[in-house]
Amino acid sequence: MENNILKKVDLIFDNTCDPLVVVDKVLAKSPDDVILDIIDSGLKGRGGAGFPTGLKWKFTRNEDGDTKYVICNADEGEPGTFKDREILDKVPEKIFSGMAIAGYAIGAKEGYIYLRGEYNFLLPMLNKKLEDFNRKIKAKNLDFIISIKSGSGAYICGEESALFESMEGKRGEPRNKPPYPTVSGYNSKPTSINNVETLVYALMICKLGPDKFKELGTKDSRGSKVFSVSGDTPNPGIYELELGMPLKEFVSEFGDGDTKAVQVGGASGHCVPRKHFNDTIIGFEGIPTGGSMMVFNSSRSMYNVLHDYLEFFTEESCGQCSPCRIGCQQLLKGIEAIKKGEKSPIYIEELKRLAATMKIASKCGLGQSVCNPFTSIVDNFREEIIY
Repeated sequence: MENNILKKVDLIFDNTCDPLVVVDKVLAKSPDDVILDIIDSGLKGRGGAGFPTGLKWKFTRNEDGDTKYVICNADEGEPGTFKDREILDKVPEKIFSGMAIAGYAIGAKEGYIYLRGEYNFLLPMLNKKLEDFNRKIKAKNLDFIISIKSGSGAYICGEESALFESMEGKRGEPRNKPPYPTVSGYNSKPTSINNVETLVYALMICKLGPDKFKELGTKDSRGSKVFSVSGDTPNPGIYELELGMPLKEFVSEFGDGDTKAVQVGGASGHCVPRKHFNDTIIGFEGIPTGGSMMVFNSSRSMYNVLHDYLEFFTEESCGQCSPCRIGCQQLLKGIEAIKKGEKSPIYIEELKRLAATMKIASKCGLGQSVCNPFTSIVDNFREEIIY
């Protein structure tokens, strides 16, 4: 990233890219060479966790068995994130093609898009375009077909193993790991699951080459990322920006001149106060994000923000494990009790220890991530919580 200047990019929504031409280019290579290109590009999962995409494909390919799956996680349920909806709406063929490339690379014959229930209004358009895409892929003698499975609006089903459970017609609850999806995923078969954005970037890497992709971003955060910008900003919307940007540059572009905090990564992310804008990097070497950037100015109560987040987590916890099920409730009741004067301000330290325990003991990312907004808001805006 040159001189730490905010750089807008246009890869995801680039209309000059013919996805099927890229698929033809890929089919001229061996699956192993395709995977090596993705590994070399440094592409990491854009859902927030940041696992190297090429390694995920490699591990899935190396598993024995004729039945493997490619899953596109389109269960975009993180509060503040709405960029996958735009990608699904504007460039669905790029997603389909990215899945076909993944299928070719790992040796899968079936792919599924798990679509967030609230996005079912996109189904008529997606099914129509998917029917046309499947026909064209078959004409290329690529034995791969894509179908869509719709969720029912459960936040927990964004977690990959809970997503598999939902796809199999069961209650959406996380599984124990290991085994990981590359070994035992959908229908207990080796599965490569990537989010919408990751699959489109894989397509663009196959078009441009890994070296071109690595010209963007930093050593630890290669490429660009699509961000959903909302809150107290004069420029809300969806923007593709180079990874590795300092938060101060983001605020300079999207703030309203009175930005006191940015919630990076949605409700489950970190709240960065004004005093840390200069030393915070948006990327895997700093604060990674699935895409949500919520901007708050001085008119906002951070107590209300935290209260809203905890209400959300309490509602969306699947209830399977005690640390998350009980912890979310107690954190919410705890800050309410402090605000009402029923508990001493020092009780906030007990709640912080509870949040830290949840991070260690919860079964999946939902309970584990509650500590992020809770601790970052309490540490940086304590006076708004206790008074």
